[in-house]
Amino acid sequence: MEDLSGVQAPVEHKGRKGFLPIETNTFDRVFISVIIWVAIHLLWMRFLEAYLPLWIAGIICLALAVWIIRKG
Repeated sequence: MEDLSGVQAPVEHKGRKGFLPIETNTFDRVFISVIIWVAIHLLWMRFLEAYLPLWIAGIICLALAVWIIRKG
């Protein structure tokens, strides 16, 4: 028989369960926020920039990113 005294237990995932439907760590939530930031800005430039300036989208995205990173 083999000696298994040197075998370590599997590492547990230290993610967090928030309102997002997956377990995430801080990097995951930042990455999701950046992807949403880009998508909102592209949609804003396509449909709303003629009526509202782009910095409004930036403020909305910043608030959304803070919320996702803290509560997601």
